[in-house]
Amino acid sequence: MPDFSFVWRGTGDVWLLGVSREGLKPSVGWVRVALKKKLSLTSVYNSSRGRGKRSCTLFFPPSQLTQLFHLLLFFFFLLFATLSEMGAMAPGTQRLVRGALLLLLPALPLFEALSASWLPGDYANTVPGAQAFLSDYNSTAEEVVFNSVSASWNYNTNLTEHNSKLQVAASLEEQAFDEAWGMKAKQVFSEDVLNSLHAKDKKLIKKITSLGVANLPLAEREEYNTILSTMDSIYSTAKVYPQPNISWSLEPELTEILANSRSYKKLLFAWEGWHNASGVHLKHHYPRFVELSNKASKADGFDDTGASWRSWYETETFQEDLEKLYKTIEPLYLNLHAFVRRKLYNFYGPKYINLNGPIPAHLLGNMWAQSWDNIYSMMIPFPDKPNLDVTDEMVRQGYNATHMFRLSEEFFTSLGLKEMPMEFWEESMLVKPDDREVVCHASAWDFYNRKDFRIKQCTTVTMEQLFTVHHEMGHIQYYLQYKDQPVGYRRGANPGFHEAIGDVMSLSVSTPKHLHEINLLESVTSDVETDLNFLLKTALDKIAFLPFGYLIDLWRWGVFSGSTPPEKYNSDWWYLRTKYQGICPPTRRTEDHFDPGAKYHIPGNTPYIRYFVSFILQFQFHEKLCDAANHKGPLHTCDIYRSKEAGDILRTVLEAGSSKPWPEVLQEAIGTNQMNATSLMKYFEPITKWLEEQNVNETLGWPEFNWVPPIPDGYPGDIDKNTDELHAKQFLGEYNSTAEQVWNAYTEASWKYNTDINEANKQDMLKKNLEMSAHTLKYGLKARDYDITDFQDPSVKRIIQKLSDIDRAALTTAELEEFNTLLSNMETKYSVAEVCREDGTCHPLDPDLQKIMAESRDYNELLFAWKGWRDAAGKVLREDYKRYVELANKAATLNGHSDNGAFWRSLYETPTFEEDLEALWKELEPLYLNVHAYVRRALHRKYGSEYINLKGPIPAHLLGNMWAQTWSGIMDLVMPYPDATQVDATPAMVAQGWNATKMFQESDRFFTSLGLLPMPQEFWDKSMLEKPSDGRQVVCHASAWDFYNRKDFRIKQCTVVTMDDLITVHHEMGHVQYFLQYKDQPVSFRDGANPGFHEAIGDVLALSVSTPKHLQSIGLLDKVESNHESDINFLMSMALDKIAFLPFGYLMDQWRWKVFDGRIPSSEYNKEWWNLRLKYQGLCPPVTRTEDDFDPGAKFHIPANVPYVRYFVSFIIQFQFHKALCDAANHVGPLHTCDIYQSKEAGKLLGDVMKLGYSKPWPEAMAMITGQSKMTAQPLMQYFEPLIKWLEEENNKNSEVRGWPDYDWKPSDPGTEIIDSKVEFLGLKVDQAAAKAGQWLLLSISLAFLVVIIQLVYKYRKSKRGKSPSMMELK
Repeated sequence: MPDFSFVWRGTGDVWLLGVSREGLKPSVGWVRVALKKKLSLTSVYNSSRGRGKRSCTLFFPPSQLTQLFHLLLFFFFLLFATLSEMGAMAPGTQRLVRGALLLLLPALPLFEALSASWLPGDYANTVPGAQAFLSDYNSTAEEVVFNSVSASWNYNTNLTEHNSKLQVAASLEEQAFDEAWGMKAKQVFSEDVLNSLHAKDKKLIKKITSLGVANLPLAEREEYNTILSTMDSIYSTAKVYPQPNISWSLEPELTEILANSRSYKKLLFAWEGWHNASGVHLKHHYPRFVELSNKASKADGFDDTGASWRSWYETETFQEDLEKLYKTIEPLYLNLHAFVRRKLYNFYGPKYINLNGPIPAHLLGNMWAQSWDNIYSMMIPFPDKPNLDVTDEMVRQGYNATHMFRLSEEFFTSLGLKEMPMEFWEESMLVKPDDREVVCHASAWDFYNRKDFRIKQCTTVTMEQLFTVHHEMGHIQYYLQYKDQPVGYRRGANPGFHEAIGDVMSLSVSTPKHLHEINLLESVTSDVETDLNFLLKTALDKIAFLPFGYLIDLWRWGVFSGSTPPEKYNSDWWYLRTKYQGICPPTRRTEDHFDPGAKYHIPGNTPYIRYFVSFILQFQFHEKLCDAANHKGPLHTCDIYRSKEAGDILRTVLEAGSSKPWPEVLQEAIGTNQMNATSLMKYFEPITKWLEEQNVNETLGWPEFNWVPPIPDGYPGDIDKNTDELHAKQFLGEYNSTAEQVWNAYTEASWKYNTDINEANKQDMLKKNLEMSAHTLKYGLKARDYDITDFQDPSVKRIIQKLSDIDRAALTTAELEEFNTLLSNMETKYSVAEVCREDGTCHPLDPDLQKIMAESRDYNELLFAWKGWRDAAGKVLREDYKRYVELANKAATLNGHSDNGAFWRSLYETPTFEEDLEALWKELEPLYLNVHAYVRRALHRKYGSEYINLKGPIPAHLLGNMWAQTWSGIMDLVMPYPDATQVDATPAMVAQGWNATKMFQESDRFFTSLGLLPMPQEFWDKSMLEKPSDGRQVVCHASAWDFYNRKDFRIKQCTVVTMDDLITVHHEMGHVQYFLQYKDQPVSFRDGANPGFHEAIGDVLALSVSTPKHLQSIGLLDKVESNHESDINFLMSMALDKIAFLPFGYLMDQWRWKVFDGRIPSSEYNKEWWNLRLKYQGLCPPVTRTEDDFDPGAKFHIPANVPYVRYFVSFIIQFQFHKALCDAANHVGPLHTCDIYQSKEAGKLLGDVMKLGYSKPWPEAMAMITGQSKMTAQPLMQYFEPLIKWLEEENNKNSEVRGWPDYDWKPSDPGTEIIDSKVEFLGLKVDQAAAKAGQWLLLSISLAFLVVIIQLVYKYRKSKRGKSPSMMELK
């Protein structure tokens, strides 16, 4: 037989019986049953195998009834284990017995019993017997409650399953204690004896016989406690997950978000997430809790739990009294609500705030919208007054939680009240631990041993938390003062008293006077505006709370009474919140939700009306204490700090505990036995009057009761983005000031390089470009942090949107350096390119090659300049450009665009931009085709049929311009009426000794004649108006420069004295005038309404400058002939500039857009370039072009990375502007004769649009000047109407072909000697066309003969064979 040892050992009130067997190989599982006073009774069976010691242990309390059951069960376990070990039990029997044992284990809790020392003894039904009973009850209750509170403390400060079970067991034990003593009192003491007792003793026994939850049977009692513990755990461990691996707890993350975020989406996500995470999971527990709670209350004689709670206030008219109190303060609340609603409307706009409706609940700075002081920064009546929030100063001074509690302790002791005992400092949890889950909700704890008092608070260093510290320390002071009362009287006179005491202290602590006293406020400012700031902040805390403090228990009373059944929990909750608070849920809530459960006091089963009561009482106390402290002045300025007289009054209230009816305590303390709101209204009187004044035109209340806000676009996306518009404005202010400096530095470096091309200047420019890109990247990334969806200021939205597109700055540093270097190299290669002759003479583009293209009529000379420039400037760029495209596309995609072309098009803010351009082109194409046909005929007359095909494209080098973009250089060849007046001011300018400066001065006079701004002195001092003669290489391409300091504006132009350059001068001066007009806009708005606007402004002026009328007015034309021939000549000269340009302005970016999106691969750059030039312009290259060439690169805007469709746009809208300005100038006559010179009305219209810069979408700017918001070609067609008719007639008369059906025709190569244009055909000399015709004729005849022969053969075979069975023979 195995050798067993038995141990019976007492451990306090717990006994241990153990049996162990040494040395046996354990082949059976072991059983441990733990029945301990602080444990919920649990059993574990473990059928593991292992070596060592077998043991069976049993813990149980030594109550007589349970000892026998436990011992029998223990030995039954032991017998089962031994028989299993010895193999004496079949496996099936073993499983059956094991199952039976396990079924017995849950029955163990039913036999739980109290320690004998905690059970009531025997008492006589006499007054002395009752007094002995009360004495014994008091000493025993201190032990029982200490253990119960300790278990609850352990759980609340360390949320584990183990501690939860300990808490439930301790609660059961306390309830068993209540039951035992309550039943004893009921059984022993007669009504006569009770009536003979002192009133206080009788009251105590009545309290003891009111059992509450102890009325429930043990199983239901445990169920009740388990439900409470479960709900507590659900609430305390609930989390919101913004991302899978990131969680937000209520404290601190969600609380901080609700307090500090101004992002509608983020607030909504936090609010909705918390209500779903905490409330929804509580829903199915709450109805059973209500059922059990009501059952317990009814056993005590109450109708329901709500009636039980209200009985604590010992006032039959309690509910009616509360409603009267609320009606007293309701007008103040309505005024506060209306004021706050208006401020929120100003911030969030009409989409989310209805000025006649409730306020969305998540916007008020608090998860439950119970206090609104966290949004004080949005509400400040007088922002320029000193800030009364001392949080920053607390942080600066190194405050921590302990210091805040010491500061509060010192306040109480200054009143002559008690200091905290040592246990408080040693045992309290004043900060949130890092190593465990806790219930962060601040709370004060009485351990009922008259020395241990603690606070549990996840304290953070804020002014708000400083007030919370004083509130909780008020509870502790109450505990200290009444600790020697019987246990039954250790509570407030009514529950509201307990909450009021700490808040009374906070009313003093929050005053500027006190904050100055404790060195948190530098000075005390006493004026009306500062007082109103302070009172509004206090009202956002106190007044905003009142309806919430009232409605929570109204809802619960309805739940307990059954008027709010489970299927209406949520709807009734929101009805009350809207009715009393004027708030609504920010998202749809249904009965699937349980939003009351998202507030701690619901799952925590803490009655809440006490807080409403306390908010009334605290002002009554405050007024009395201030009188005792001899305070003089408005009530809101009172600080009772260091007033022993005030402390004496408080002590009287605190020491009494609940030993006297609260009206009696109140009467003794302040001289009245009723709650009233008079003191509260007196405290807030100044802000009440001020709010009434502010709300004169506001709706008080929320007549649109059922209004709810929409769900934000894109929700729940972008919740981490910043939606604080005020913050965004501050950010943009910082950006603007820094951008001016950075952009100025880059522009200076770029100017230096463009006006003196050398390696040092290039490197400096690249360096500054990198600095500018770094700045763009820094602020662009910050701009992307904002969600501007609901910003109210369209300017802020617009700038943030623009900044968020960081362009090339999105590239890596290495890629950015490469990109900048590519652009610099391409522009340098272009700018220094020259075409050299065999004799060594070299020609730059400006002025030499440009002059040749404009003035020469020698086909070969023109070809030399044309081809030479493309060989020098284009070919060398091809490889650079391929890499540029890759990097530009990468930057664009990093900014959210499909490619760089899409980025460029986005600048026009028009979804149908490409379609709109094509429609405009189709409208204008007939006019262009007529101009093209007319010019082609003129060139045919000049160069003959070997170079010009009247049905084909025009060789690109014959049109007076290096790129054939404008054809005004060949006006002499196409003049409709050579004998009529020709508008060319060049000879007069030269004869009169005009120079570059005079040309710019004349342009300046034009602008000032319109009432626009003159050029500043910096312009004249720093511009480069002529090509330098000191040997410097420069970028001659005319350009206007804004140096972003609001005073320095320049033009760089290699001006020559020609009428064409005079027009260019006005164009560039138009840019500078635009700069001057919008210089006071933010940097991001210092641009045209769209890129075409900037190009159009100068050209609008040029339309006036180029008129014969204007040229005569400035002395460049002797006379103005007003006749048809002169008008046609003038319009033809304008058409050669404006109409001829349109297809080129359109196709340049057509080519680039296709390059960027991949439709044109790098292997076909040149081919597709010429396909587009043929398609739109009807031009062909004069010599063969291959993919070794890169002809697009021979145009400045390609290597310089300047989008070009802006010019097409500008050529459309300049005529729209011109017509509008001519109308403003009261012009009468054909549009092409209008000159707006000296019209202040036209100037104002133009200036007003320019002042806008980029601050408005271009359609708005267009509407300002033209009265309609779309681009249209009608004003252009009106301008050229006389020419259109003339061209139609002229081309019809000459039977001109419009277009170029011989699209693949090429001109003769002038390098090939042409001896005879005729060819030999069938022995005859005929021209090429006749020879081709003959060839086609012979081919036709041959085909006819072939058909005839086939037919003859077929007939022959058919006649010989008859009907053939197979058609194969025909083959």
